[in-house]
Amino acid sequence: MGLLRLAFLVLFARPLARFLTGADVIGRERLPTTGPAIIAANHNSHVDTLLLLTIFPARTMARLRPAAAADYFLKGPMIGWFSRHVVGIVPIARDRAGTGEDVLKPARDALAKGDIIILFPEGTRGDASDEIGRLKHGVARLAEAFPQAPVTPVWLEGAGRVLPKGAHVPVPMNCTVLVGEPIAWAGHRTAFMDELRQSLLALRAKAPPQRWRDAAPPVS
Repeated sequence: MGLLRLAFLVLFARPLARFLTGADVIGRERLPTTGPAIIAANHNSHVDTLLLLTIFPARTMARLRPAAAADYFLKGPMIGWFSRHVVGIVPIARDRAGTGEDVLKPARDALAKGDIIILFPEGTRGDASDEIGRLKHGVARLAEAFPQAPVTPVWLEGAGRVLPKGAHVPVPMNCTVLVGEPIAWAGHRTAFMDELRQSLLALRAKAPPQRWRDAAPPVS
């Protein structure tokens, strides 16, 4: 990983994520430290990617590759260069889905190199309600192609309130990252997707109440 990306993630992104979210991480020990591996998380905010990139130890950051919509993050030369070389995205051409093109090829290539892919199976950001949307089967296709790669479910609670879809100014608020037990590919896409959804819902049920970052502690 280039020094520029490491400096951005460690010196800028991590302090920013801590300031905006004060994130508590439950189950950090379940995060993969080597690849190939897949992180499958719910998605309600652009803060999600920032948060997930910064909860890993610095020695792992070289392998972290967030999947992101090519039509959004590669729409201009400057943002495209930054997204590829600093954020380290795996571009997914979602507008070409259903055309016969393998839109998951960049993710397959990254997994083949031993990277840790960050995926949002909902495919797009939801609202700030922390409800989970319909999960797309791309994560199952990747798990099938790389059965040795663990798929770790992660629930992000509160990030959608820090920077909701459509908002431009973040509002600091305590968030929680809940990391579940890795899911192994067992040979059936439908069963795999059902297990992933149930794992995410179980993590959501364990999430503590959220509060604004400047809220006073409760009086006992």
